[in-house]
Amino acid sequence: MRLQRYVSRTGAASRRKAEELIRAGRVSVDGKRVTDPAAEIRERASVRVSGHPVFLQDALTILMHKPTGTMTTTHDPEGRKTVLDLLGRHERTTRLFPVGRLDYHTQGVLLLTNDGDLMQHLLHPSHRVERVYHAKLSGRLRPDELLRMRQGIRLYDGMARADRARVLQDTGKHTWVEIVMHVGKNRIVHRMAEALGHRVLKLARVRFAGLSVDEIPPGRWRPLSRREVLRLRQAAAPAVPSPARG
Repeated sequence: MRLQRYVSRTGAASRRKAEELIRAGRVSVDGKRVTDPAAEIRERASVRVSGHPVFLQDALTILMHKPTGTMTTTHDPEGRKTVLDLLGRHERTTRLFPVGRLDYHTQGVLLLTNDGDLMQHLLHPSHRVERVYHAKLSGRLRPDELLRMRQGIRLYDGMARADRARVLQDTGKHTWVEIVMHVGKNRIVHRMAEALGHRVLKLARVRFAGLSVDEIPPGRWRPLSRREVLRLRQAAAPAVPSPARG
């Protein structure tokens, strides 16, 4: 197993952070410092991160209905509630990481996992993993504005384009719209709406990689079955290896 993957599978760090730790010389294998993230090691090797021993964990991926008013992070310096605060004691010690981010006021489908390979493949734009949002926008969304969502809107960090977009409800004062995308840039739905002159009043991610939280109340979660995880791997990239078990 590659050292970077091993470290991320212990829960000591995310895949990206694991690479940083290894290159910084803070990881040792069988008493020797290793600075190459791609170095191959035995699954039963003695690995330390910053001097502390780490061990492989059983793979765990959970499906959460993220409520509004929670941070999608492992720690918030301002002391606000995070999605990890919603987990049980066992799940917190397993060191799960959110797969992508949902804004503080956004609710809906959120995956958390300790499988760095699965996370990386689910988030990579080339794998076109669908994200489906329902957004309540201020005012009426005109047909030409809906078309611009599909054709692309230029933002400060490049073009943003919905794979599909349709109006769900128009009350005259606000519009509910469904937006389907395969990229997850920061506040992407908010920024697209604002570029068209609308405010996002409510936002929910109703599906991610084919999963929904229709039967999960806000703030609750459940572990995914092995079959569900397999479907995630197939949706992201057929070549994602199965995680090792320690």
